[in-house]
Amino acid sequence: MRFPAPLVPGRLVRRYKRFLAEVDLGGEVVTAHVPNSGSMLGLDAPGLPVWLSRSSNPARKLAWTLELVEADGGLVGVNTGHPNALVAEAIAAGRIPELAGYARLRREVKYGRNSRIDILLEDDARPSAYVEVKNVHLRRPDRGCGPAAEFPDCVTARGAKHLEELAAMVAAGARAVMVYLVQRGDCDHFRVAADIDPVYDAGLARARAAGVEALCWACELTPQSIELDRPLPLRPAA
Repeated sequence: MRFPAPLVPGRLVRRYKRFLAEVDLGGEVVTAHVPNSGSMLGLDAPGLPVWLSRSSNPARKLAWTLELVEADGGLVGVNTGHPNALVAEAIAAGRIPELAGYARLRREVKYGRNSRIDILLEDDARPSAYVEVKNVHLRRPDRGCGPAAEFPDCVTARGAKHLEELAAMVAAGARAVMVYLVQRGDCDHFRVAADIDPVYDAGLARARAAGVEALCWACELTPQSIELDRPLPLRPAA
């Protein structure tokens, strides 16, 4: 995925009201939309270098959007609007072997209890695959095992509900797949942040025992583009 226009660098002044940030663009402080409902643990400290996109749509209340944060020596994508498109693009290109070969791909399809699946893969020759995508941007050390990409970064009742609905689709005869899309390239494995949300950790364990598959991919990020880079192994929570 390439950004439609070059991103603009700045420095974070503060994030506030969760979805807003003040960013210094070198003398001019602008208010930017923060498309991320998580805590952004480790990514919202004042002074961090950031990159913004700017919309040319005059109807938008805020022209600026926070896209990337520089932390731990690398770029981290914080726009949770991108992972679905990134995964759909990679599936269409045959980049994710476990999800390759389906005849049709649809997005935002209603299913379950008043929910929408991020990606539905369909084929007349095999069961449909329900693919749920989660954005991952938290990175923490893993007791000598290297840097771990972790999800979630705050309690997510909605995420736990999605796991239950995926398990129900497996029980009904379909495939169900959780894809954790890590918008950073400096992690060597993935685990659930069980200390942050033990309910989600237990929910994922139950879902996997019920047949829900789990995949994780890291990304390569630049101010020009975000691309899937490599799969990451999943390890048990600490």
